[in-house]
Amino acid sequence: MAPRRHPRHRPRPHAAPPADPPRRQEDSLSTRSLIARPTATGYAGTYVHWDGYPSHHLPLLLTAHRHRFAGDTEALAAYLIDDAPQGWSSLGTDLLDGAPDALRDRLAAGRDRPGKRYPARPTVPPLIYTERTASRLNWGYVLHPHGIEVISAPGVERGPLVAWSTDPRVRLRDNPGLWNPDHPIPATTPPQTTARTGTPAPAAARPAPTSAPAPRARSH
Repeated sequence: MAPRRHPRHRPRPHAAPPADPPRRQEDSLSTRSLIARPTATGYAGTYVHWDGYPSHHLPLLLTAHRHRFAGDTEALAAYLIDDAPQGWSSLGTDLLDGAPDALRDRLAAGRDRPGKRYPARPTVPPLIYTERTASRLNWGYVLHPHGIEVISAPGVERGPLVAWSTDPRVRLRDNPGLWNPDHPIPATTPPQTTARTGTPAPAAARPAPTSAPAPRARSH
């Protein structure tokens, strides 16, 4: 009699960490990021599924901080993190509320697309990422008192700080290799503040010549 063959053991897959979002079919096409607060060990924050690159997120965050939230970093963090316990599908033009019309038109490009939160699930703990669980994401944005830390390799490295006074119209580059703490902010023009601290003095006028110069003799 042939020996009885035991059913092949199939190991159970490891459960994803509680902070990880469910895998979605479109994950390969998205640019996933997190918006976070600084903590004693690093940072903690919520998930954003779409358009996580700096040229999309930074203009919205800088404008929201300056206008909609009147410079209140904690109020901005509460709106983005605490009020979206399951994270965001996308950030949108509602962050531009209160901005001057010219700036809003420049950044929104004539489109009105409010941000989309994932539905709240009262029986499920908030979806929180930290520096220990963020390695599957593409970008991180940590809201410090003096600016936004941009992390191009969440869970592995930290990043440079973009001051809250940075002009949101500055054109930023999205190459992760350029966002290093010891390098300038990668922009096509240097980051500038929208408000000047003073009016530059007019340039001194060049004194007019006392007499017209004599014409040069033409050689034959």
